[in-house]
Amino acid sequence: MSLFALSDHALQLQKKLLDFMDSHVYPAEGVYDEQMRKAGDPHFHPPIVDDLKAEAKQRGLWNLFHPHPGTGAGLTNLEYAPLAEIMGRSHLAPEACNCSAPDTGNMEVLELFGTDEHRVKYLEPLLDGTIRSAFAMTEPAVASSDATNVELSMVKDGDDYVLNGRKWFASNALHRNCKVLIVMGKTDPSAPTHRQQSMMVVPIDAPGVTVLRNLPVFGYHDREGHGEIEFKNVRVPATDVLKGEGEGFAISQARLGPGRIHHCMRAIGMAERALELMCRRAQSRVTFGKPIADNANIQDWIAEARVDIEMIRLLTLKAAYLMDTVGNKEAQTEIAAIKVAAPTIALKIVDRAIQVHGGAGVTDDFPLALAYAHLRSMRLADGPDEVHKRAIARRELRRYRDLRPEGL
Repeated sequence: MSLFALSDHALQLQKKLLDFMDSHVYPAEGVYDEQMRKAGDPHFHPPIVDDLKAEAKQRGLWNLFHPHPGTGAGLTNLEYAPLAEIMGRSHLAPEACNCSAPDTGNMEVLELFGTDEHRVKYLEPLLDGTIRSAFAMTEPAVASSDATNVELSMVKDGDDYVLNGRKWFASNALHRNCKVLIVMGKTDPSAPTHRQQSMMVVPIDAPGVTVLRNLPVFGYHDREGHGEIEFKNVRVPATDVLKGEGEGFAISQARLGPGRIHHCMRAIGMAERALELMCRRAQSRVTFGKPIADNANIQDWIAEARVDIEMIRLLTLKAAYLMDTVGNKEAQTEIAAIKVAAPTIALKIVDRAIQVHGGAGVTDDFPLALAYAHLRSMRLADGPDEVHKRAIARRELRRYRDLRPEGL
């Protein structure tokens, strides 16, 4: 266990976060649902969220993801992993602690590549939790699993770039506090493949930016939204290009690695909550004269869930440890592996928990249906399973390339 030993600071944060979940987050879920129902607006910002944020900030449970002391908790990826898992048990916790995607990734990008103006105007309010942001990379007209496919044009015109094109699945774009987009597009179609793209900071209210609609996911209109956005002759100052022209693909790789593992950490939390709900339901529901927990198939599901959770947790911790010690590039295989394994396994556990709950499992009376929709979407977000499997296989096969016939 010494390999994954955590600091006293990290252990103390775990204890504080678990108490916050029990005392505030879980009880707030019903309040949140009621406030959303009364509002009748899928993108309403319920007051209970701000109450939770204030409580989390007061308890020192704020910006836990951020590795920089002062602005964040100063934790390593390995130390943050158990905290992200705990937050993953409730859809309210990440926002309550200012650790929500895509803000976490956008804050990292602005920290690494933003200007002083970006820091004052966007990064500091994001760190303070007073605004939200969206990441606009995926497009409806191309296969976005290959990021070099992006078609949104970014044409230089004097001191500006003019943006034209369409994005979708820009998560957070319909959040009431979303103020800024980080947009990936194509600045030079004639450049080498991985130097054609750039990223720019674009205010969501810039002239020519239109949020066309929210995209439902399995019928759910998530409160933060997944926006389809049109860019029509949007003028962006050259000073809002991040890192420099042609650096978009490199930034995307730097951003998505940590983002992927954060998703996987939260997926483990969802799986743990589903297992807990499955056990509670199995013990309390009686069919044919006995609790359904006494049925062998239910016991198999519970045992398999525990084994599976422990396996994906260990793989996640290994990936986090490698990111901390040898860097994201050297941890590519483990990051890709956990991005495939965690959502797939968590989805199986949630599915079985739904089955144990019967008809109630597919309603909103329990968090399982929402978790199922989210986890199934995760098998596509930040690269579909097939892309990650392809990357893993290529790295494995590279060690045996001398066995290929000549000329092939």
